[in-house]
Amino acid sequence: MAGAPLPYSKLWGLPDWVIAIFLDTGMAMILMTNMIGQLCTQVNAAHCMLDYINSYFALFTFYIAMAIEFSGLLHSSYVIQIIVAMMAGKKIKSNEPPRSGGAMLFFWSRCLVSVIILFFCLDVTIGALFEGHTTMWKGVPNGVAVILFFVLMSVVGLLEGMQIAFFAVAKLRESERGTGVFAKKTCELLFRGDGNNLPGFMIGRQITVTLNFFVIARVTSLNVVPGRGENVLGVSDGMQEFFNTGLLGALVTTILASIAWQLVASAFPTAFLSNPLVYIFLVLALALESTGVCNGAWILAAIHKHFAGFQRDEVYIGTAEERAKHNLEDQPINAGAGHIFKLPGFADTPESLEALTGRTLV
Repeated sequence: MAGAPLPYSKLWGLPDWVIAIFLDTGMAMILMTNMIGQLCTQVNAAHCMLDYINSYFALFTFYIAMAIEFSGLLHSSYVIQIIVAMMAGKKIKSNEPPRSGGAMLFFWSRCLVSVIILFFCLDVTIGALFEGHTTMWKGVPNGVAVILFFVLMSVVGLLEGMQIAFFAVAKLRESERGTGVFAKKTCELLFRGDGNNLPGFMIGRQITVTLNFFVIARVTSLNVVPGRGENVLGVSDGMQEFFNTGLLGALVTTILASIAWQLVASAFPTAFLSNPLVYIFLVLALALESTGVCNGAWILAAIHKHFAGFQRDEVYIGTAEERAKHNLEDQPINAGAGHIFKLPGFADTPESLEALTGRTLV
């Protein structure tokens, strides 16, 4: 890895135990990446969505994301969302007209190709795990490594879905955030006071996700030396070298531990909040944030907010209750397969929102 230390590295005369904790384990790189590359922006975007997306860089990011989505490589996530909706007995709604003809054929052909690729990647990854051909730590039984793989993906997926569901209900009135016991408890804790628990959750969540991905990368990265007759599925040495890059495991993780959960949460945000595990992991994330291990993100976010001139969304559009009072209620949330709930930075600007803000957003 680009930031991985060389074996037996020494730094500034620090004791070996400090080197082991921060360099050998990758903890220093994890904390630096979290605070500078992720948490600083997430803390500001949690409450300053409108100002945060009002830039050409947000638009550029959107186009890149849409180009990747158009390729169809990750379309198996839509298939999972549709299956979950069918199992729940609920119809997924969309603001766009139903697909027909060529559009329908193009969508489902990409889904088919994506599903085939996903199962192939799973076959290679799980086969390598059972044969002990990954970079998993020595001493961990192969069966335990397989179980750990699916458990960690479930934890990451739940946290990814929570992020989507929280943003989906952030600007709703309290009465619209679900009627379930745990949905109410989750929203009450999340939006308590000035709502600082939302960015606080983002910090605790990101730490947990990064640590889980660090372990998942160890679990799924293949470590097979080509030319020794141990190639997975008997593939050629060239193909085995490609497998060793870890891209197959990354694809599996992206679909099963991230996007699929986000799509489900985007279609049923209030139902997702009714899951007791959501409340439990919210508490755990806030407890992790309270340790202060990544509190530097708050300082960096404050500096960024000051120089960028960010203001909270309520400055422009008021609260959900204020908008309802002036007959400027929010448009209903409708998201469906192939149309994930649009997060801040990826939304078409409604005319009512432009009327509220008096600004034309980029």
